[in-house]
Amino acid sequence: MKRALITGITGQDGSYLADLLLEKGYEVHGIIRRASTFNTGRIDHLYADPHVNGVRLFLHYGDLTDSVNLVKLLYELKPDEVYHLAAQSHVRVSFDIPEYTSDVTGVGTMRILEAMRETGIRPRFYQASSSEMFGKAQEVPQTERTPFWPRSPYGVSKVFSYWAAVNYRESYGFRASNGILFNHESPRRGETFVTRKITRAVAAIKNGLQKELYLGNLDAKRDWGYAPEYVEGMWRMLQQDDGDDFVLATNETHTVREFCEAAFAHADLDWKQYVRHDERYERPAEVDLLIGNAEKAKRVLGWQPKVRFHELVRIMVDADLELLSRRTAQEHLGKLP
Repeated sequence: MKRALITGITGQDGSYLADLLLEKGYEVHGIIRRASTFNTGRIDHLYADPHVNGVRLFLHYGDLTDSVNLVKLLYELKPDEVYHLAAQSHVRVSFDIPEYTSDVTGVGTMRILEAMRETGIRPRFYQASSSEMFGKAQEVPQTERTPFWPRSPYGVSKVFSYWAAVNYRESYGFRASNGILFNHESPRRGETFVTRKITRAVAAIKNGLQKELYLGNLDAKRDWGYAPEYVEGMWRMLQQDDGDDFVLATNETHTVREFCEAAFAHADLDWKQYVRHDERYERPAEVDLLIGNAEKAKRVLGWQPKVRFHELVRIMVDADLELLSRRTAQEHLGKLP
């Protein structure tokens, strides 16, 4: 039985990755931060039948700012694969807390790589890199060879992490791979990210619980894929004998405005009646266009996206409509403690 360690297991990608690895027979360990409220909602379903998953899923308290804890965990667990997904991952928020973002998203990666070096344990290592590293894109579409030009503290931190993984691969022979993932969404996407913010608002407006939706730059173009497919790409990267770098993307780009139009239309609503602009959601430096070419992943990993833009929008809107039907209005709007 292979043993995997996932940082960020309670996030969108971490939860889908845990699903996938458990289905493949892994023993899965996840690092979670201690909080005063429960923050395991995305993985609670894995404990529904402990005879199936519970005996192979283990959670450990830890933090990317605590290198001693990381060393202890690696000594104890000796994982075959490490999937490093944890980060301060909100791009707009990274402008407000740049130092914290740099420490967790950037230096946190160095801490876990150094913990691997210190312990002498050599698991296959996945680094969650990001299309935000391309920022002010120097070519269209973006590939593994496109120069980076990050436009946010988050993007800068991810560039640091990318090169840290490459450096430990070249310096110490680590089997470290960078997955340069373009935007990937799902019903488990955090509610402050623009796609989920839109689909959640569609459900609330459709049910008369919300009147308007405030957004930032509607002209920003993104390459949006389906998260469960992208975590399979992560797994495929670590099944290679050597570490390498791969773009995962759909090679298709759409504006935030197009996402609004498709999401509202799926609920028989006209987005123009409800969407308002709010400059507070604008970034100081905008990333105007992201579109990735995943030809290398297709050739080497046999990976390619199946869920396309309009199907993705339908999946997310339907999920939020269904979620709202199972919750009270107060719960949906976050008004209950």
